Amino acid sequence: MTQIIQSLSEISDRYDALLVDLWGCVHNGVTAFPEAVAALQAYRAGGGAVVLLTNAPRSRHEVAKQLVRFGVPTDAYDTIATSGDSARAAMFRGAVGSKVWFMGLDFDLTFFEPLHLIENPVPVVRVPLEEAEGIVCCGPFDPHADPAVNRPEFLYAKQKGMKLLCANPDIVVDRGERREWCAGALAALYTEMGGESLYFGKPHPPIYDLARQRLAEIGRSVDAGAILAIGDGPATDIAGAMGEDIDSLFISGGLAAAETKTADQPDPDSLTAYLASENIAPTYTIGRLR
Repeated sequence: MTQIIQSLSEISDRYDALLVDLWGCVHNGVTAFPEAVAALQAYRAGGGAVVLLTNAPRSRHEVAKQLVRFGVPTDAYDTIATSGDSARAAMFRGAVGSKVWFMGLDFDLTFFEPLHLIENPVPVVRVPLEEAEGIVCCGPFDPHADPAVNRPEFLYAKQKGMKLLCANPDIVVDRGERREWCAGALAALYTEMGGESLYFGKPHPPIYDLARQRLAEIGRSVDAGAILAIGDGPATDIAGAMGEDIDSLFISGGLAAAETKTADQPDPDSLTAYLASENIAPTYTIGRLR
């Protein structure tokens, strides 16, 4: 049974590091949440380390630039681990070949910038679908269109035996008050159609390995029992934490705000029913990160 808490400070002294989701927890895709920022600043002031663990399909440097625009100050975190960096490493190791069909928007093209962590990277070029060996999916061409519009292309790709590299396993996000589809929805459709999708963000192990590398880079070696994962995604943040055997704090006022009847805090009965329906067991729950 999850424990509903009022603030991060109630439990923060039990953990040496936080793995914190961004969208829905620290910002809404438009602007930062002041209470969340203050909670992370206070945690760091007490000696804790904060890794922003995001399924953004971009490098950590691009995410850092985005955080500046949203008003998230640099003293709210120590380092960033992105699904994009984890997936980029796989791409440059040749996971989907050297000729790839790209799905995404223009601002996702930084995905193809060189990644100097990889020795002897595969030379990757973007080509039309008919010439491709695989698919790199950073997201839909239209984030508001039903993913099913891609069925014709996916049928062709499946018949050619192409693998789809998913740079962001999230299914949806809320940008302000509007919900958008993410790369995870496309990858799920491709898998449903019989294609093979490769995942590198939450809840899959590669991004947690990257998070531990990021902690080591800043001189922190933290046991699993001293890490708390924070997020609003049941199938990503919480399922991922459960898979890694680390404690988690579920933000019920994010993607599941309606289902959990969260205004300030979740309705306990609605929360219990929702967690059961998603088959997740977060250690703690709070309406908003604060």
